[in-house]
Amino acid sequence: MSFAPGDIAILRSGGLPMTVVSVKGDDVECVWLSEAGELFRDTIPAVALEAVVLEEDDEDEDDEDEDEDDED
Repeated sequence: MSFAPGDIAILRSGGLPMTVVSVKGDDVECVWLSEAGELFRDTIPAVALEAVVLEEDDEDEDDEDEDEDDED
């Protein structure tokens, strides 16, 4: 799996979501906030990460429904 800056990743073993900052070969530099709100930054081997696919918010879907109602 290849990563690009701006991607969201998580450790294969679990943990908090992280934002990819840069990629150099097989090293992926990530930043994330702890549950206490502390900012962390570290370089992690790509083999230890998996990509996170974000789902659309229900709120976004509600906005689309309202737009359709306005057209009537």
